[in-house]
Amino acid sequence: MDLGLKNKRALVASSSRGLGYAAALLLAKEGCRVAVNSREEANAKRAEETMSKETGAQVIGLAGDVSLPAVPEKLIQQTVEAFGGLDILITNAGGPKSGSIDSLDDAAWQKGIDLCLMSHVRLIKAALPHLRKSDAASVLTVTSYSVKQPIPNLLISNSVRAATAGLTKSLALELGKEGIRLNSILPGWTETERVEELMKARGEKNQTSPSDEKRMQVESTALGRMARPEEFANAAVFLVSPAASYITGVLLNVDGGIIQGTF
Repeated sequence: MDLGLKNKRALVASSSRGLGYAAALLLAKEGCRVAVNSREEANAKRAEETMSKETGAQVIGLAGDVSLPAVPEKLIQQTVEAFGGLDILITNAGGPKSGSIDSLDDAAWQKGIDLCLMSHVRLIKAALPHLRKSDAASVLTVTSYSVKQPIPNLLISNSVRAATAGLTKSLALELGKEGIRLNSILPGWTETERVEELMKARGEKNQTSPSDEKRMQVESTALGRMARPEEFANAAVFLVSPAASYITGVLLNVDGGIIQGTF
């Protein structure tokens, strides 16, 4: 299937590794011009060089922490200056601090809100003037299956990512008549550096090994395993592509069947 992505212009936030990198790489393979992003300039440039070499696409690496108020607008502007416009925006960010209600202070909550909600708000708001000029405008927010089924000890993530899901659905309704589509992916456990870190932390807390924690975690999925990053990317790239032109307001589980509810 031709997804219609050749020469489209995309920015993928937090994309030097993990889910963001996988999505950006597949966009580049499909012919997009892609801006990748990391908090660290060295990581952004490394992703740029690796991706450019592997795909032959035009890729630029942009440094900036998306949780900081001024950074999202700067990233959008840099992307537009490099590519002459913007068609696709994937808003993504790392995970907030884990913990319980007793262990998390106000500073941790505020940092989580800036990271997992306001980064999406600010990126989308800055991108809108440019997306309104596109004939294939699409936004994808990356949240978590915790939006529908809370994950133990990830209280901030469970709470704040649900707000981003509400943002996505609301903006899909608000902007649909302008031809701008918004969807969200709710990924489950995926073989990324972030998940490896979480499994290690769980192991230390429970006096087990990361492999034991991983085994216990995947037992709750229908498929009995974690996802590969490219499996997330397949869904993400389809949703932002013109091939999905009549899909908007969708909160898509890419979770191996871990969510057990009907809806």
